[in-house]
Amino acid sequence: MAKNAASALLDELMGRHRNAAPHEQKKDVEWEDPEFCKFFLVKFCPHDLFVNTRADLGPCPKVHDDEAKVQFDKSRSYVKSQYTDEFIKFCNNLIHDVERKIVKGRHRLSLIGQKTEPPSRLSTAQQSKNEETIDILNEKINNLVKEAERVGMEGAVEKAQGLMKLCDQLKEERESLRRQNSDNHWSQTAELAAAQEKQMEVCTVCGAFLIVGDAQSRIDDHLMGKQHLGYSKLKGAVEELTTSRAQERGVFRMNGGRGSADIAGRSDKERSSSRVKESKGRERDRDSERRKRHHEERERERQH
Repeated sequence: MAKNAASALLDELMGRHRNAAPHEQKKDVEWEDPEFCKFFLVKFCPHDLFVNTRADLGPCPKVHDDEAKVQFDKSRSYVKSQYTDEFIKFCNNLIHDVERKIVKGRHRLSLIGQKTEPPSRLSTAQQSKNEETIDILNEKINNLVKEAERVGMEGAVEKAQGLMKLCDQLKEERESLRRQNSDNHWSQTAELAAAQEKQMEVCTVCGAFLIVGDAQSRIDDHLMGKQHLGYSKLKGAVEELTTSRAQERGVFRMNGGRGSADIAGRSDKERSSSRVKESKGRERDRDSERRKRHHEERERERQH
């Protein structure tokens, strides 16, 4: 994963043909090449939605290429439907994960409502220490990224990849500390709300805890947050593409197994050419039959 992330970074900085010799002919872009991200071609890449959030999927191991996306949009290949189905399946898995989180959050609130013992949480000192460590890690990560970019521009690909791998390790450590503080934050929020007799609810889109009747500014901040917008975008895309695929399957059945792309793809010239070929074939069959009958008549005449 770290190697792929480093390669993607170098591709973005130096181009996909960074390793090609000056005299070497560059390869034409073909959207079906396995190096390209299928999800990016279909709609968008889910890996880009939750960067630096608790739902971060990490960097995408594939290439996001605008030229390939243009080719994909213009293509009438049946492979596009396969890409779309894979995108829908991947997004549905993410949606199911957040739905389980929503159920878990509601159950947690019901337990708090029953005044059960609150879960153990970090002390204020430990939480402050985590914040300090996160700041240090942020600085180290930024420095490593800059260093990777510098050595990458100098052509030291392996060194750049090593730096990116170390960067990923630091990111994992940072996210672990963030999760600890985040869990502690929501635990404190839930307990405070219960103590103040404030009713809480779980966001039905992203699973975050919300205070009922909270200030509009905080509600707006939540609605514009990266996680909320990301899951909203996922659900909208799945709904749109699922409807589109259902319509395509309906057209496929109505046309006896031929998809709409197959029918639309046949031009008048192609249909005319097909009819000419069929006509010539029938004419050849008739000529062959006439020659056969003529030969048989000649044979009978010689016998008499």
